Amino acid sequence: MSRSGPGRAAILTLVAAIANLTACSRSVTEVDLIMSELPMEQAIARKIADLVDEDSGLKVNLIPPPEDSRSVLDALEQGYGDIAFAPNTNQHRDTITTIMPIYPAVLHVGSIADRADGSLEELLDGAKVFAGPPGSIPRQIGERIVSGLQLDNGASFTADQDAAPDVIILFAPIDRNRVMGNPNLDNLKLFSFGEPGESGLGSIVDRTVLLNPTLRPFVIPAGTYGALTPEPVVTFAVDTLLVAREDLDETLVFDLFEEFLRLRPALFSKRPELFQPIGDDVARAHWTFSLHPGALDYLQRDEPSLIERYSGVAEVLVTLLVGMVSGGFAILKIYQVRRKNRIDAFYTDVIRIRDSVADDAGSEERAAALAHLRSLRERAYEMLVDEQLAADTSFLIFVLLTNDAIAQIGSGEGQTSA
Repeated sequence: MSRSGPGRAAILTLVAAIANLTACSRSVTEVDLIMSELPMEQAIARKIADLVDEDSGLKVNLIPPPEDSRSVLDALEQGYGDIAFAPNTNQHRDTITTIMPIYPAVLHVGSIADRADGSLEELLDGAKVFAGPPGSIPRQIGERIVSGLQLDNGASFTADQDAAPDVIILFAPIDRNRVMGNPNLDNLKLFSFGEPGESGLGSIVDRTVLLNPTLRPFVIPAGTYGALTPEPVVTFAVDTLLVAREDLDETLVFDLFEEFLRLRPALFSKRPELFQPIGDDVARAHWTFSLHPGALDYLQRDEPSLIERYSGVAEVLVTLLVGMVSGGFAILKIYQVRRKNRIDAFYTDVIRIRDSVADDAGSEERAAALAHLRSLRERAYEMLVDEQLAADTSFLIFVLLTNDAIAQIGSGEGQTSA
């Protein structure tokens, strides 16, 4: 016999709902990366989008930079995109946070050999300096360096690279092909701010980093750029950062840090000079923007718990369970009412049959009424087994009522029992 009922239906519904929620928990989380206007960063962004593994549960969408006059950081603050690239030279913003460094941009200071072999003051005193347009990173760094020196003849800056400058300041990642293939750099030599190993001994490098904590010492090895670097060049680097809004979900940033760390070898496989291992001191580095809590959690290996990671799904599940329990009670109540209505119909039939037999009724009429009552009782028993009637006080009253009716009708035929 069938045992299907509201309890079984509710269980099947709950199982299906949990299966759907499990599928949702494996859904891909999309994050929007604002594209940079720099070709190098555009290439890295495209590579990231291509390499992000579907199994990571992440998808990186590349969106164009804002068409209006907003900067990338302004757009990011205002909700245009989720993450972006930014040099570690910007002014601090409370609403922007650091996820991780991507690659270093290195300060290249070039001049003719005789000038480059002297001191920094001799290099810049009275020099015409090309350092890009006003406001650019190399121009800012060049102006800071000049302002910190006592130059007898000062230094002038130009944005025209063809104006026969005495000193060229570039701020770019290590790119051998681009530098060695630039005819404007022929017959130049890169200036070194000291000797390798002087860092930490009170050198000019230490002074510069002290006054500009977002800079870090960097050594370009001898021969990196051929004749431009006959000896090691001590200079400075500024990290290009992957940044995010401060309100970006901590679990998402944790996953981003983990996934991007996994991707770094593949990202820079064709440009190994860009690959900079991320050390344990990332959390203590001098970032323009505060480290995002999700990135800090990864560095401290404070992995989100299952509840934290799937808190949204858990909330939906709890809501669904509460709704299903409430709905289950409502269904059970309705079912109980339906079974009560059925037993009430049996009451009516028993009373109608009992009252239809008069005291002077003949044996045939009584026999027919008794058969009808017994049939009614058998049908009630069958419905009880099939769970269409409840084995409760209402059913017991029906049995007693039926037996009393059978005894009453049967006593007219001289019967004393049913």
